[in-house]
Amino acid sequence: MAGAETMTATMSATMPKTTPSRDAAAARPAPANAENYYRVTRDDLPLCCPMPRMPLWNSHPRVYLPVEETGEAKCPYCGAEFELVDE
Repeated sequence: MAGAETMTATMSATMPKTTPSRDAAAARPAPANAENYYRVTRDDLPLCCPMPRMPLWNSHPRVYLPVEETGEAKCPYCGAEFELVDE
């Protein structure tokens, strides 16, 4: 048992400390189809619904939307509306 305690203490001392970042918050999954209107930027292109950060298990099949042409697009499955905005 002493060996396991020593190993745990050694691992704790050598493992890097991590802090939450803004990127980590952005990477968290968003609820799929939770809203009807989304503002998206060129960083979100190519645009698809549900978006990559949304889980697919409780949603419709992924469909790509041509928002670049008019600046607006509507998902044929869930009716979500997307607007392309410049930041």
